[in-house]
Amino acid sequence: MTKTGLKQFVTLLLAIACCLGGARSAMAQEPIPSAPPTSAEGELLFAQKCKSCHEPALDRAPSRGALAVRPESEITEALTTGVMTPMATGLSPAQIRSLVLYLTQLPDAPDKGIANTRGRRALTPTRDTMCTQNPPIRPTQHDWSMVGRDTANKRFQPKPGLKVGDVPRLKVKWAFSIANNKNAQPIVVGDWLWLLSGGNMYALDPKSGCVRFHVEGVSARNTPVVLQSAASPSGWMLVVARNNKIMTAFDAQTGKEIWTSDVLDTHPMSAITGSPTVSGSQAFVGITSREEPASQSASYACCNFRGSLVAVDLKTGKVQWKTYVLTEPTKLLGKNGGGLQMQGPAGAAIWSAPTVDAKRGLVYVATGDSYTEVPTLAADAIMALDMKTGQIRWSTQVMEADNYVMGCTGEEPGPNCPEELGPDYDFGASPILFTLASGKQVVLSGQKSGITYGMDPETGEVLWDRKVGAGSVLGGIEWGIAADHYRLYAPNSDIVNLWYAHASSRGEVISDFVGKQPPGKPGLTAIDPASGKVVWHVAAPNAPCEFRGDRTISDRFPGVCFNAMSAAPAVMPGVVFQGSTDGWLRAYSTARGALLWEDSTTSRTYKTTNGVEAQPGGSIDGSGPTLAGGMLFVMSGYDGAASTGGNGTNVLLAYSVDGE
Repeated sequence: MTKTGLKQFVTLLLAIACCLGGARSAMAQEPIPSAPPTSAEGELLFAQKCKSCHEPALDRAPSRGALAVRPESEITEALTTGVMTPMATGLSPAQIRSLVLYLTQLPDAPDKGIANTRGRRALTPTRDTMCTQNPPIRPTQHDWSMVGRDTANKRFQPKPGLKVGDVPRLKVKWAFSIANNKNAQPIVVGDWLWLLSGGNMYALDPKSGCVRFHVEGVSARNTPVVLQSAASPSGWMLVVARNNKIMTAFDAQTGKEIWTSDVLDTHPMSAITGSPTVSGSQAFVGITSREEPASQSASYACCNFRGSLVAVDLKTGKVQWKTYVLTEPTKLLGKNGGGLQMQGPAGAAIWSAPTVDAKRGLVYVATGDSYTEVPTLAADAIMALDMKTGQIRWSTQVMEADNYVMGCTGEEPGPNCPEELGPDYDFGASPILFTLASGKQVVLSGQKSGITYGMDPETGEVLWDRKVGAGSVLGGIEWGIAADHYRLYAPNSDIVNLWYAHASSRGEVISDFVGKQPPGKPGLTAIDPASGKVVWHVAAPNAPCEFRGDRTISDRFPGVCFNAMSAAPAVMPGVVFQGSTDGWLRAYSTARGALLWEDSTTSRTYKTTNGVEAQPGGSIDGSGPTLAGGMLFVMSGYDGAASTGGNGTNVLLAYSVDGE
């Protein structure tokens, strides 16, 4: 999966692997003095080992300018404890520091055509405005307490506190700036809103944006879950699946830790990307992988990661069971480009939140692609596992031999490439458990191929499939789908197809990234869940945008925005909300797809409640909107899987009727 913490988020540091993968041998030949770290020393490292991958940027690697706006802490983390750790082995702390200094100190160069340095600005320090009162947490009928709002992951708010007629009057009431680019969808219960982003955990007042509490050092890129629990002093527990592959429970009213689980996976390239789902006394979370980008280095032997689902006891944090979805035995392959032994099968990462079917005692998960040519039935599949034991009840693979790692599309394929490269059409969206008017149920899913599926929840049999987009390594259907009582809503990205078309219009070919791509079909499609028939389809409008301090995927597309719909939607009675990577947020009629309202989040800057005077907006990607308490909440400025439209910071926008 090309996903951040997110393959694509990971790839913002990918080409560092190109420089570090061979750095050890080169440094032996041309030693760098052991002196205090300097950006000049880092420039030498970059020129020797990184420039060929970054200037010009190859594959999905970021340009030099794209790395420049990353916080130092983020790049350092990637080199020392994150995806680049295997490639950085042998580098001294001083050498790593020198490289970080150089990467983060690129001067503004508006005349050099580097899109990411146009209008570049430093990360603005924020200042919490603390709430004067923190009332007890009281649930209401308007709450949204987990990423999909319910365990069926429908992303449907039946009682939003808004009417259809209110939607055209939505205006931004307040904004909250969040340093760094790792963001997650907020959740809301009563007068409390919780948010994980940029290594921080916040509790805010959803009506005003003031801070109820702020805990630093809680790094996660997904959405937490809040629930009532006797194990928490306040009676409310906040469950967080963290970047360091542990799960932690906090008191939702104070932010104080209640328990922390053991490490849920010890593979050096494993990670947690999808949000946890809570049902009864259990919390479920999928384990994902960063082997795809790591495999671009000859110093990494591909591949031995296996996706898994973990169940944790909510009272104690103890792991109840863990199931690896790949069940085939390991098979040795040949040697990679660095002479290291390769093996398989590998892959089948779980990128999204699990879906719970309490009636059947099942948990449904969607898996990612395979990394090697060793066959496996678990990749690109929808699977059902027993809630109590973790036993796999059924598995339905929708695509065979989708064997993919990064760095294999250029003129000189990377060192760990499969014999035949797959299209990378894995699942990034959570399945939905949907109840038809007849009372029967169907498991709905959407794939990066641009195909939606309806499956029998008892057996996994495919009941229907419907293609809504061209499909590509970044979708097709990327981060989420939604459903109300009547229809499935499937947004389509196809951003790689849009990149290809734009480059072709200029007479350019992206030979190092993708082959010839069919025309993209970004847009939103409503589908009948019983039959798979298309009810309506709306194409994503071509509309102006203004990215201030933009980070694009490379220097190829300076100043260009793309209208891909890769973020998850959100639905209320009569209205479906959908964002796009050009920063627009729109509301459509669920009955016929008519446009009801739209707002460009990049058309202005925002004075935030935490002290930023001119916070820009940007791309809407990854996590979708939250509807709660008569308000609409959305993240703007996240460059996500598409690596476009980011600002180095995010902004949480809170909309209300007339902004009041």
